[in-house]
Amino acid sequence: MTKIMKIGKREFDLKGHCYIMGILNVTPDSFSDGGKFNTIENALRHAEEMINEGADIIDIGGESTRPGHQVITDEEEIARVTPAIEAVKKNFDVPVSIDTYKGAVTLAALQAGADLVNDIWGFKHDPKVAQYTAKYNAACCLMHNRNEALYKDFQNDFLMDMQECVNIAQNAGIADDKIMLDPGVGFGKTYEMNLEIINHMEIMHKLGYPILLGTSRKSVIGLTLDLPTDQRVEGTLVTTVMAVIKGSSFVRVHDIKENYRTIKMTEAILSR
Repeated sequence: MTKIMKIGKREFDLKGHCYIMGILNVTPDSFSDGGKFNTIENALRHAEEMINEGADIIDIGGESTRPGHQVITDEEEIARVTPAIEAVKKNFDVPVSIDTYKGAVTLAALQAGADLVNDIWGFKHDPKVAQYTAKYNAACCLMHNRNEALYKDFQNDFLMDMQECVNIAQNAGIADDKIMLDPGVGFGKTYEMNLEIINHMEIMHKLGYPILLGTSRKSVIGLTLDLPTDQRVEGTLVTTVMAVIKGSSFVRVHDIKENYRTIKMTEAILSR
């Protein structure tokens, strides 16, 4: 695995540390924080708060990707995300990620200054996403996803799916040190499979890329603890501990301060 990953102007040393990608949804309907940050002033205030609390990357999304979400037009998504990307890049020295699976949105976001493309379909939905990522020499996060949770051998099939995403990236001309992989908790998996991939995410090291775990406030936590989205912080923190133990380089979360402290404590223990 590459030891250094450059995202925007920042170099991430991937040896023995887990970084935080903070979630900034400029959407009216995201499952956890919809409507909270869909003005530029609120988005900037929240970005600043996340950076101050320890976020290393700000991930901006303009369309909710929760199950049963409302699909919006490219134009509407672009109108939501590009002002937010430009504002964050102008006001803060932090890498910015665009959370999209659409070619037109990817292009607009990269033109607005995004440094990383975070695609929930791992480049499999729209081939232009990989092309634009390569053209702008951006980094990418490729998430595992399937239309249905049907597998012959879950872990092997999962790894084959992830390798297909990597192949698409490489064929588009994206360098290996620009790629990270997300196991896609909550997408194309049963409840049991979500728990299994969190417990066995170290199998992804076979592919040779940094791992990003995104479980923040997700349904797997809600189902396990029987809690609504606004009460899933502790459950999320447990998955973050797992991410650090299993060698993930990044976690994508809503609650920065709590996750920052959790990572720091876990790494302190593991370093002895």
